[in-house]
Parts: sequence; C-alpha cells; structure tokens
Amino acid sequence: MRKRFILLIDLSEHSSNLIKYAYQWSLQAKAQLLIVHQSIVQSPALADTEVKQQITAEANEEALQKLKALTREIMPHPESVQYHVSENDFQISLPQLLAEDYEDLIFVGLKGTSMLKKIFFGSYALQVINSTNNIVVAMPQEIDAYTHEKIFVAINEKHPINIQELNNFLEFIEDENTHLTFFHLAQADEDTSIIQAELDKLKNMYADRFNTTTAIYEGKNRLEDIKKVINDKIDEILVVQRGSRLLTDKLFRRFLINDLVHEGQTPLVVLPN
Repeated sequence: MRKRFILLIDLSEHSSNLIKYAYQWSLQAKAQLLIVHQSIVQSPALADTEVKQQITAEANEEALQKLKALTREIMPHPESVQYHVSENDFQISLPQLLAEDYEDLIFVGLKGTSMLKKIFFGSYALQVINSTNNIVVAMPQEIDAYTHEKIFVAINEKHPINIQELNNFLEFIEDENTHLTFFHLAQADEDTSIIQAELDKLKNMYADRFNTTTAIYEGKNRLEDIKKVINDKIDEILVVQRGSRLLTDKLFRRFLINDLVHEGQTPLVVLPN
C-alpha cells in the first residue's frame, strides 16, 4: 500500500520545522506528503449564506497560497505535495482522509515546554492522539532534521504493545543502522521477570531487521538512568502506546514529555491501542 505523511499545519512560526522533518523522512520512506490546514473564518454574524461562503472561500485560498509559498522555501520539488485546506475541524477532515487507500502517519506539532500543562491536558495535540485510531508523530517545535538511528519503544505489562501497529510504523523506517531498544519503567520492588521475558521476545522478533537491545529502569535511579540513555544529545524517536503509563502517569508524563520530547528534542510516536 502507498505510504503517506499527513502534516497538520497551523502556519505558526514553527510550521516550517515540522515540514522539513517530515520531508526528509518522506524521502527515505518514499512517502507522499499531504499538508492539511484548518482555516479560521471570521464572518459577520448577520451575513447571509452567500456572503459567508465567499468569505470562507477567500480564507481557504489565502491559506493555500501561504502553504504553497512555505513549501517552496523548503522543497526543491514542491509540486509533488498535496494540500487539503478547509474550514472544517480536523476531527471531520481526518477520518475522511484516513479512509483513503494509504498507510498514513499523522504529524502534529507541540508548542513548547512552557505550554506543557496546556499541551497534554486537553490540548489540540492530545485531542488528535486520543480521537484518531492511527499512528501520530508529535513533534517538538525546534527540531527540523530527521534521524532514525535510535528508536526507544516503551513496553508496559498491563498494556501489551500493539504489534501490528508497531510493524506498520517500522515499515516507514530504514533497517540499516537503526537501533531498537525495548524498555520498561519499573515501579519500586516490582517483579520484572515477566516483563523481561516480553522484552527479550520483542528483541528477538526484530533482530533480523534491526540492532536490538532491552533495558529495565527501576528503583530510585530509573529516571536518571533513562535520561542518560535517551536524552544524550542525539535525535531519537520515542515510541509509546496510547493508554500506556508513559502517557497517563503524572510522574512519567512530566519527565518523558517535558525532558525527553521538548528539551531532549525527541519526536514522540504514539501507537493506537
């Protein structure tokens, strides 16, 4: 099936970074780019239907031209990019687009560390993650260069990883020089024998395609240990599953999202359940 990156672009100052990252990745994955934008339409409350339609059409056209100008600054062949500009909410547009004959990754930008509470408690990015049964790539605003040398996959005993969706994601990744680490964050005094067996199973499952390792971070030093491994000034990819403790536990969410995703410049890939 054809591969496609759906980029949710709001034309903010960091939109170009998200496009650059996705564009570089698309060249390796041989994926088509579709830029999706929701126009903000302001029309007089008392305007008739025809006037409102005209104002909406003008707003959509203005946004489309801005998007095309932006892609021309980034890509040598912007004519290959497709656009979907509409006044409709993304929650209306996305299901229609995802029903098309593509394997899709959805890209959405994050707004920055100072917006942490807003971002992950009812924000637009979290709305997309929670409402879409598709893989979502949440991008820190500063990162603009794609690399896939290190991919960290979080494993939780209570929420087994969705192997089919993990495989779908890995179809977008080149096998060569890619290192997969399957890891688990253990509670204090947790019996890790079962989860270690699961980590080893996953390690062996993908050993024919990637360099694979496992890690369990436990006890008082688990946060510092994982920070040394993941947040080491190399652009990595962190993979979690929707509903896992990494997205629901306040302590882990604060550490991973704030330090790893934002400060660590780590793209966050969220797999559906």
